[in-house]
Amino acid sequence: MKKTILIAVLLLIAAGFVAAEGINLGSFPLGKWLDPNYDAVWEFTTDNIRILSTDGAVYYDFGDKTVRDFKVAVEAGKPVMSFSYDESRRSYKFTKPISNMDIILEIEAPWDPDYRVEMKKQ
Repeated sequence: MKKTILIAVLLLIAAGFVAAEGINLGSFPLGKWLDPNYDAVWEFTTDNIRILSTDGAVYYDFGDKTVRDFKVAVEAGKPVMSFSYDESRRSYKFTKPISNMDIILEIEAPWDPDYRVEMKKQ
């Protein structure tokens, strides 16, 4: 009996680690924001992140991909969401200022200068 309980607990812990790498935006704001430099719309839903064209065509869907280091937190009183994606070799960070509806997108890639843009809510 003790062995069964121990195995069940270990399986639950392992499932928690697997789920931690999925996308769950929790308290991060949901909606769509426009990156004006690329005419790309970043869409945040409860369990997915997508990049869309301004007419709604899907450029990229992170929902069926494996992201690393996914984190939703509060930094200096502002909601922040960040993750890395191996296929693109980039790290993404989204910060929601308290003072307006915009989101600040920062992208780090080893071969490019860091990218930073303020995106307007759509």
